[in-house]
Amino acid sequence: MRAMALDDWDEAWKEDAIATIVSLSLDHDSFGADELRKEMRPPNRSAQYGAAFRSAQAQGLIEPIDSQKSTSKSRNHGRNLRWRRKVAS
Repeated sequence: MRAMALDDWDEAWKEDAIATIVSLSLDHDSFGADELRKEMRPPNRSAQYGAAFRSAQAQGLIEPIDSQKSTSKSRNHGRNLRWRRKVAS
């Protein structure tokens, strides 16, 4: 496994993805990477989808609720987490 070069990682994409995740959380009861893929330009690295969701979760913006099969051909029907907006308690 090769180490990922820093220039492969697109911080601007991640920031845009987090903003899109927030928008999805306001518009949908639940959402996942499939919806993010439809809304966003492709990242430099496919791992950036997960990193964006983890970052949004770490910021307290979203929380996982369940998982389902992906509809994306690139994911070969793999499991994806479903998320929802985290409501402050």
